[in-house]
Amino acid sequence: MKKTLALVVGARPQFVKAAPLLRALDGAFRAWTIHTGQHHDRDMSEIHHAQLGLPRPRFHLGVHGGTHGDQTARALAGVERVLLRQRPDAVIVFGDTNATLAGALAAAKLNIPVAHVEAGLRSHVRAMPEEVNRVLTDHLAHWLFVPSARARAQLAREGIRRGVWGVGDIMRDAVRLFGGAADAAPDPRWGVAAGDYYFATVHRAANTDDPARLRAILRLFGSLDRRVVFPVHPRTRARLKAGALSTPANVAAVRPLGYVESLAAQRGARAVLTDSGGVQKEAYYLGVPCVTLREETEWPETVAAGWNRLTGLDPRRVRAALARPRPRANTALYGDGHTAEKIRDVLLNPATWPRGTGR
Repeated sequence: MKKTLALVVGARPQFVKAAPLLRALDGAFRAWTIHTGQHHDRDMSEIHHAQLGLPRPRFHLGVHGGTHGDQTARALAGVERVLLRQRPDAVIVFGDTNATLAGALAAAKLNIPVAHVEAGLRSHVRAMPEEVNRVLTDHLAHWLFVPSARARAQLAREGIRRGVWGVGDIMRDAVRLFGGAADAAPDPRWGVAAGDYYFATVHRAANTDDPARLRAILRLFGSLDRRVVFPVHPRTRARLKAGALSTPANVAAVRPLGYVESLAAQRGARAVLTDSGGVQKEAYYLGVPCVTLREETEWPETVAAGWNRLTGLDPRRVRAALARPRPRANTALYGDGHTAEKIRDVLLNPATWPRGTGR
């Protein structure tokens, strides 16, 4: 009998990561999703399901808004109710959102084994909610699917050596599967030419919830020598409205893009500016230089390879990073784009399951 796997998702990056894995699991397992609802509007949820061929979530909890603690608690209670009724054989969580921690904690308390996709990543900044989520999830998980040797070594430093599997980065799978449909010709409404604009994303609470930092980001964008295409995250848009902040004349503030459109916009850009971990990797996979508006990254290999620069919000550092020569080669980081199949094969092996749960 096929085992049943429940995939817990809640935010846009998790839909992207779930898409290739659900493809790989099809036929080998009964797999379905629980959507906690963290990203719930069309621009951040439904459009990605349509573009990536994702089935509709079997369960939608409608949990969004509120503080981190409130949101996590409501998601935890909602996931637990589903797991108590459905009793899947295992729960799979992705990345580092509140949905990640809620899914892992609900499953662990019910003695349902947890698989963490994107395990072992660290920013080493505990003030980031994502850091707390990823650390706790790793210490709850039975299978830890790491994208790099660095992530494996980090887990070993924390005493986690069993159940760690080097499989690569599942977002490389997504770019391989869906990037071919990403036409680099920019939307004519943006008023830009291919290769002559910057693509920017800003969504982390440390940047959006601090009015001074958000104003500094807008000033930074306004000081750049090219037009900036800036898909505005709903949280960021709300903060801009609350602070009566307007975008500079050279910034095209557009609605959030679907995954394929986002890849296309990055591919056509001269460079990417972001505070997102996922966008750092997408830019790398697409061969576009990236400037990370933070002082740390969960993906230091992209910095070592020369495709990414950490600048914080210092305009001089940002401009210097944008002016640097393009790297000569795009070295192969984070696997071969077949991470989902590697995860499937590990889960198909009964020896990897906790005692008493194997086939």
